[in-house]
Amino acid sequence: MANLRDIRRRIKSVKNTAQITKAMQMVAASKMRKAQQAALNGRDYAHLLNRVIVSLKETLENSAHPLLQEREVKNHLVILMSTDKGLCGALNTNILREALAFDPSKTQFVSIGRKGTQFLARTKRKMLADFPLHERPNFAHCKQISKFCIEKFLDGTVDKVSILYPRFANTLSQIPTDLPIIPITCLEEAGIESHYQASPAPEAGFTFEPDSNSVLNAILPAYLHYIVFQTQLSTRASEQSARMVAMKSATDNAKSLVKDLTLEYNKARQASITNEILEIATAQLALG
Repeated sequence: MANLRDIRRRIKSVKNTAQITKAMQMVAASKMRKAQQAALNGRDYAHLLNRVIVSLKETLENSAHPLLQEREVKNHLVILMSTDKGLCGALNTNILREALAFDPSKTQFVSIGRKGTQFLARTKRKMLADFPLHERPNFAHCKQISKFCIEKFLDGTVDKVSILYPRFANTLSQIPTDLPIIPITCLEEAGIESHYQASPAPEAGFTFEPDSNSVLNAILPAYLHYIVFQTQLSTRASEQSARMVAMKSATDNAKSLVKDLTLEYNKARQASITNEILEIATAQLALG
């Protein structure tokens, strides 16, 4: 009977776990739809902004804007985007594995998300700053991050800035992506366009007022601010998608385990009843 008691306890424990994972799955599914919509809504604007800057560069022979100046990469700044919580499958593991590939002697990090901050501290990587990952990222918070990175590039502390984040492809796919953002040298290859499906090109070109240089000086910082904002939206959508899938898998596995344990319990119970019947029959024969 002790064995039957242990099986009953385990069945109850697994059922309780399944209830928790089911609840987490429903919460993640609700958040996932909102996060995915926010990430998808910003892509058209990112496409258009990227196309405007490409057109601006084509009108300028040699721009002296410092954000366009390439130099030898002696110090590389990586914005590492992770999550605050776990239970989202291999999302953080894949991102942190990519972070290990950077040369620690030449790489410095800005961390967004508690998991990334803990990883950098554990692996003793150089971290210049860490920022919180908000439940609903907004442009003002992301602008603080991009301004910090722009200042580090302009004062010569770093020679290149890139973002390492989980790019949201669909509910089942989140791709670790290293996106170079500073210097802005080849937008068609390094910009948003290479990571999202491009929308149709406009039929007519752009006219810039008062002149191309003035527009470029104003739009480049805004472009960088928006890239950081868009990648945070993608990170949040990837997190909720991965968590929903992971919790659904955990719930399904728990239900399957309950079925196996119930079958094992019934077999043990039948064996116990059979033994009792045999003992009674044996005792009757002995008395007879």
